[in-house]
Amino acid sequence: MSWIANIIYTFAALGYLPVLGYQMIAQGKNRSGWREKLLGPRSTMASDGSGKRIWVHAVSLGEINAARLFVEKLQADSRLDVMVSTTTDTGFARACQLFGADRVFRYPLDFSWSVRNALRTIDPAMIVLVELEVWYNLTTIAQKRGIPVCVINGRLTERSRNRLALLGPLSRRMFKSLTWVGAQDATIAERFKSLGVPGDRVEVTGSVKWDTASIADHIEGQELLAAGMGIDVARPILVCGSTGPGEEAMLLDAHDKLLASHPDAQLVLVPRKPERFDEVAALIERRGYSCVRRSDRPDGATLSVPHPGRAGHPGANDQGPSKPVVFLGDTMGELRKFYALADVVFVGRSLVPMGGSDPMEVAALAKPIIVGPHMSNFSEAVSRLTAADAIVQVNSADELAEQLDNMQTDSERQIDMGKSAQDVVKANQGATQVTVDRIEALVV
Repeated sequence: MSWIANIIYTFAALGYLPVLGYQMIAQGKNRSGWREKLLGPRSTMASDGSGKRIWVHAVSLGEINAARLFVEKLQADSRLDVMVSTTTDTGFARACQLFGADRVFRYPLDFSWSVRNALRTIDPAMIVLVELEVWYNLTTIAQKRGIPVCVINGRLTERSRNRLALLGPLSRRMFKSLTWVGAQDATIAERFKSLGVPGDRVEVTGSVKWDTASIADHIEGQELLAAGMGIDVARPILVCGSTGPGEEAMLLDAHDKLLASHPDAQLVLVPRKPERFDEVAALIERRGYSCVRRSDRPDGATLSVPHPGRAGHPGANDQGPSKPVVFLGDTMGELRKFYALADVVFVGRSLVPMGGSDPMEVAALAKPIIVGPHMSNFSEAVSRLTAADAIVQVNSADELAEQLDNMQTDSERQIDMGKSAQDVVKANQGATQVTVDRIEALVV
């Protein structure tokens, strides 16, 4: 049935071409790696026979970060030779940084010829897919060749399950081909089973993201970041991380309301996608704020920054511009530093229906967390944090402003929420080692 899948992919690709063209021309995305996507990885990545090769695929930046400890533990086993593939530009760059460019390649499009070329070059003893990234040709062709395909940190929303179920026999054959699935929770495990994975091949392991959330009360370089940007650590700081389209406007609405009662409050916006940095900077300026960008204020910068409250409030910096300030994190790899500076953290892509972002790395830093209603991608983590009174879920910018106002007048609550959040992380760690043990048992 590979030819049926190829036909479906061809029509889907034709429909996607206008979007791809816009991404390449207007956004500067998806411009590289097409040879590997179409023809498979370069010949220099062929196995030298030094160990059983495991091909780990993590689609984007979030999955690469989630898989970091898992890959590192596999690499520590001298019997194994680990290669990593990824799809997005940001994921590719991060994977090269973590694992070395000679270990990283672009995931092939799921046309049968691309998959066969990739399997011929990589010659894996096992394929490991992070979270979901299950494709028909990869799984079925690998099965025919006797190559086990496993899913780790399995995550499958009800919406995705329903969409995959529409593929009927194609979907069932694809999921039936899986050798083992390590699901994040029991609900997700049942969804995998409903799509065709035999029950004895599905196990609840928990989320490996709890393990990648490094417990810390301080991040090296956070003071330099604050000094460079002019963030006053003596004043309240709200950091909104991994924000999505449409969300920054809502966060600025909440900030407007908060400043009326807390003129010292400081707001830091850190969009998830780098191609949106300029867009968000322009929005901040249109809303009447002065935008201080991290890219313009590196470590060691000494430029003065006006008081972040509304102009005219007591304590405003008369030496700087009259407009109030909003800080923009527009560099890569510094989100945890911003989180470490925060009194309260809002985890983005949750006031808009985008599935939310990872609250676990925030919890590991002992910060009180606020999220919006759309956290379907991290529902289990939110449930555990909610049970410990370590997170607050709001439905609107008005509710966000109200919660922020309450927290600003109750510092003990902030401390208690942060400590509880960190305790939840500690209690849920261990999934990575369980997953590594299962994979090694299957391949060695």
